Amino acid sequence: MILCFSGTGNSRYIARRIEKALNADALTDLNEKIKTGDTKALMTGGDVLLVVPTYAWRIPRVVSEWIAQTEFTGAQRIWFVMNCGSEIGNAADFNKRIAESKGLRYMGTAQIIMPENYIALFNAPQNEEAIEIVKAAEPAIEQVIKCIKEGREFDAPRRNIYDRFMSKSVNPIFYKLIVKSKAFSADENCTGCGQCVKLCPMNNIKLVSSSADAEERLVLKPAWGTACTHCMACICYCPAEAIEYGKKSVGKPRYNFEMLDY
Repeated sequence: MILCFSGTGNSRYIARRIEKALNADALTDLNEKIKTGDTKALMTGGDVLLVVPTYAWRIPRVVSEWIAQTEFTGAQRIWFVMNCGSEIGNAADFNKRIAESKGLRYMGTAQIIMPENYIALFNAPQNEEAIEIVKAAEPAIEQVIKCIKEGREFDAPRRNIYDRFMSKSVNPIFYKLIVKSKAFSADENCTGCGQCVKLCPMNNIKLVSSSADAEERLVLKPAWGTACTHCMACICYCPAEAIEYGKKSVGKPRYNFEMLDY
């Protein structure tokens, strides 16, 4: 079974590539599982593949929490595939602990470089650059597929002092100080379409009455709660590009995989 969590489509693309190559037809959308609070036991079969983005040098906390609450019936082995803008740190050690906690044989962690989406801090690439990054990722995706087909462990990723520090010490600081939603807002270009509400895996966005327009029609705009995971789905999929993250996102290109001509 392939389990996938995706903020702006990178992980979803990788997971579907693997699903097609393996003729698996067994892709489970963790966004929906998390959004609906579904932690019922899963009939996974013997092998589990988890495809996720990298959040502060580990898998997303919402995913690890969901795994802790969910029984994987029949599972024996688990592979982790993490896409990132630059590096995954020492995520492999933490993934191994997750595998052990579920009684599964740990088959390794693979790193795949994909276009950056975290515009709360960094710059997303322009379209042409993003396409080149995805093209450059294809050999790594093919290697992942080959290992899984052959039932082999992934090669061990880099694990130096810097990696251990970022995953162990910086990750919790990142969640404590950075992962907040109070800086999100929608400007006058917002149409109240509700796309952000639909896509938020945390149910953290609601449409609320903002004002009335000149014709006295009710104007709805998104309002953010406190359960944000910084997946960037709301800001990067907004069709009107009406959402900003304070001043940090102003003028930056948005990124989601589906906007690429790839």
